[in-house]
Amino acid sequence: MRLVRGLRDHEPWAAAVLVDRYIVHVRRVLTRVLGAGEPDIDDLVQEVFARALAGAKRLSFAGALSSWLTSIAVFTGRETIRRRSRWRWLWFTADPPERPAPQPSAEVSDAARAVYALLDQLPVDERIVFALRAVDGMDVREVAAACKVSVPTVRRRLARAERRFHALAAQCESLSAWVRSS
Repeated sequence: MRLVRGLRDHEPWAAAVLVDRYIVHVRRVLTRVLGAGEPDIDDLVQEVFARALAGAKRLSFAGALSSWLTSIAVFTGRETIRRRSRWRWLWFTADPPERPAPQPSAEVSDAARAVYALLDQLPVDERIVFALRAVDGMDVREVAAACKVSVPTVRRRLARAERRFHALAAQCESLSAWVRSS
């Protein structure tokens, strides 16, 4: 409770504790929503914490801190996806910049790139619930809290996303074997 009071009172120590305690969590949520090769991840993590600190007065109790930050990260990721899709038409004359991605193995890297390329084709709300559930492993209630929607809404979006994803994956060379085996 002391941390929440410190955040509400804009105490510098509270901001430092918040970042130290939750930076890994926020980065993981953004990575799951946007993809491992996200070039602006550091800026987006900073934006999540800036929004959290600006809105700390709305935080009611310490038990809500993690889910509150998850929601802010999800909505920041959603805005990023939407902003990019609005500006995608600018890229028609040039190739978009390559996103650096970790290279554990060629096969895993190809599959990860293919998964996020397919996620780019899903509607943003479906993409987010699918990424949080299937990639990050959150349970449906956690996804609902993070997205600020009901559990039935998450289940509907997840079902649609899974159908679309599997249909797209069946047509993707690097994922078709996975689809056949599942």
